[in-house]
Amino acid sequence: MKKIAILGKPNVGKSSLFNRLAKERIAITSEISGTTRDVNQKAIFLEGNEVQICDTGGLDSSTALFGKVRELSLKTAKEADLVLYIVDGKLIPQDDDKKLFREISKINPNCLLVVNKIDNDKEKQFAYEFASFGTKEIYFISVSHNRGVIALINGVLFALGLDGNTPSQASLDDEDILDFIESQEKLEASDGEQPAEESIHVGIIGRVNVGKSSLLNALVGKERSVVSDVAGTTIDPVDERIWVGDKSICFVDTAGIRRRGKIEGIERYALDRTTKVLQKCQIALLVLDASTPFVELDEKISSLVDKHALGVILVLNKWDIRCEAYDSIIAELKRKFRFLEYAPVLTVSALGRRHIKELKQKILEVYECFSCRIPTSKLNDTIAEATKRHPLPSDHGKIVKIYYATQYDTHPPKIALVMNRPKSLHFSYRRYLVNFMREKFNFIGTPIIFSPRGKNSMQEASNQDG
Repeated sequence: MKKIAILGKPNVGKSSLFNRLAKERIAITSEISGTTRDVNQKAIFLEGNEVQICDTGGLDSSTALFGKVRELSLKTAKEADLVLYIVDGKLIPQDDDKKLFREISKINPNCLLVVNKIDNDKEKQFAYEFASFGTKEIYFISVSHNRGVIALINGVLFALGLDGNTPSQASLDDEDILDFIESQEKLEASDGEQPAEESIHVGIIGRVNVGKSSLLNALVGKERSVVSDVAGTTIDPVDERIWVGDKSICFVDTAGIRRRGKIEGIERYALDRTTKVLQKCQIALLVLDASTPFVELDEKISSLVDKHALGVILVLNKWDIRCEAYDSIIAELKRKFRFLEYAPVLTVSALGRRHIKELKQKILEVYECFSCRIPTSKLNDTIAEATKRHPLPSDHGKIVKIYYATQYDTHPPKIALVMNRPKSLHFSYRRYLVNFMREKFNFIGTPIIFSPRGKNSMQEASNQDG
């Protein structure tokens, strides 16, 4: 698959172009310089050709953090098949842009200059001053007004040697070829052009500076996410796919979460994006900092696991500099996270690569439980044994019965209990059934959802299915 890297200084519209080409809002866009810090990647289709586009952080080395962002961006440019260097067309050509463009062209000669924010023909007249960059491959676009995007796409395909229309100056002037927005809506409505490859989606969550980005880098075996001592370095969710045996795992490093009163600026967008990422995940790695005592915010973040019904693994990071002895930390963990007592616990050091291999295997183990389907006969025998050992409590003197059970879904396991009084299943007895199932079938790191239903509702559902 051909790889396209989008580079440029901060606030020139790299993430906006990335979102436009991807036809969805993946990267966070804002007027705040340095919003993008990690490399966002997305496999997309351009005129039927599958390519991977990479949105990089702004090329700015004013601070140590953005020096690391620049280093990762240039590395992405070197590995790409094509580089799109974006400049701001509202400004006269900048000397530092010319220097950067020439530096990138040496790293990767297949480099196109893209002048963004050319909103009308009047501005386009002055945009030709960018010929001073010394390249003939210049495309004038306005992502926000959808000008020149189709011509750029054709230019990209031509530069990559893929099927597409050969770019020409005439195509640059023809802005009414296609209503991009309308075509985007049609593609999104069809939702059939890009079949999703089956993969285990794992979200990495935790408060700021617990080492989530370092853990992602350790898991994928490369510097995929920018790591720094600056709290809140990760803004956009950063994803990377690896293979463990014959299983594909897609990791997503999410933005660190602060107390609500401490959330600043673009981190509000990051928090919303984290929630949307978890809606698509199956397993969460709840990363806790073992070098400091657990705090209330850790417990609040852990509630996201239950909210999204995710499989979960508790990851005690920075174990090499842990604050207390093993027994003390585990005792505190069990006390504060009692509702996650079914979750496996691993002590790791992302920087030292401690127990990273074991963590990958544990993900596969949890996913197997997360996907488990119990044969109906075995399930009913187990429920019968549970009710015999501990009968259901009555409802104000009226007998409560479970007629039979059936598993109607996986990811996580969901079990319907057909009862005479479905509203009378007490939460404590539901919890007893969950624990009994864990005792019989393991279900490590996996939530089990029981849905009490009346006989009539099950018959209606069966009729509808038929």
